[in-house]
Amino acid sequence: MKKVLIQNAEQLELVREEIRVSSLFSHPNLLPLLDHAIISTKPTQEGSRNHEAYLLFPVHLDGTLLDNAKAMKARKEVFSTSDVLYIFRQLCAGLNHMHNLDPPYAHNDVKPGNVLITHIKGKPPLAILMDFGSARPARKQIRSRSEALQLQEWASEHCSAPFRAPELWDCPSHADIDERTDIWSLGCTLYAIMYGVSPFEYALGESGGSLQLAIVNGQVKWPAGPKPPYPEALHQFVTWMLQPQAAVRPRIDDIIIHVDKLISKFSN
Repeated sequence: MKKVLIQNAEQLELVREEIRVSSLFSHPNLLPLLDHAIISTKPTQEGSRNHEAYLLFPVHLDGTLLDNAKAMKARKEVFSTSDVLYIFRQLCAGLNHMHNLDPPYAHNDVKPGNVLITHIKGKPPLAILMDFGSARPARKQIRSRSEALQLQEWASEHCSAPFRAPELWDCPSHADIDERTDIWSLGCTLYAIMYGVSPFEYALGESGGSLQLAIVNGQVKWPAGPKPPYPEALHQFVTWMLQPQAAVRPRIDDIIIHVDKLISKFSN
C-alpha cells in the first residue's frame, strides 16, 4: 500500500496522473495497480481540504534490486552472469510493453530502486519494474531554449541523477526526445546489477568530479570485478546502450535481440 499525503492541487494532479498512467500497462514485468482511492481529509484551519491517496499494489517480500545489491555486497556476493542477464531480460520485456504503446511511454526513472526482485528456488530471480510516477509519453519535440530548460527542470525533479540520460541534463534548443532516454537508464541499471552502483557515481567521490560531466561525456569506469570476472561481452553491451548521442543509441527491440543472444551464449 502506497500512501500519499496531498497538500495542493498540483500534487493531486500528479497522483491522478500516476493512477491514469499505471492503468495503461498490463505486463507480468510491470507492477500492476490493483486498486486506489483518493479521500478528503478534515478541513485545515484556513478552510482548505487536504487529500490522502491510497494506491494498492501486490506485495513482493524480497525487496528491490537495490536492497538485494546492498545485502549481496555486504556478503561479498554477486549475481551470476546468467542471473544478471535473466533479470535484465525481464526489465527489457516490461519496457518493451511501454515503448510499444500508442503513443509510446517512457518510464523515465529506471533504476535498481524501482525494480522488485522475488527469489524463486532453482530459478533465476523474478524482476518487476515499478513506480510509474514519472512515466510520460516518450516523444517530445523541443523547439526553443525555454522548452529545453523546462524539460531539464522536469527531469531534475523526476529522473534520478546517476541514471539520467545526457539529453535530459543538457537539452539542445532543437531536439527530438524519445524513449531512448530509458535505454540509457537501462544501460546504467545493467551495470548496477553487476557492480552495485551506477557507472557514473565514481564522479561524486572524485575531487572536482562532476556527475553531469561524466554522464554527458559517457565516461564509464569499470571496477575490479568478481573472480571469474563478468564476460567482456556484457561490458560491450553496457557501452552500446550508454552512447551520449541519443540518435545512435539502440532501441528496446535491438536490446532484446542482443540480450537473447547473450543468454543463449552464457546461461548455465
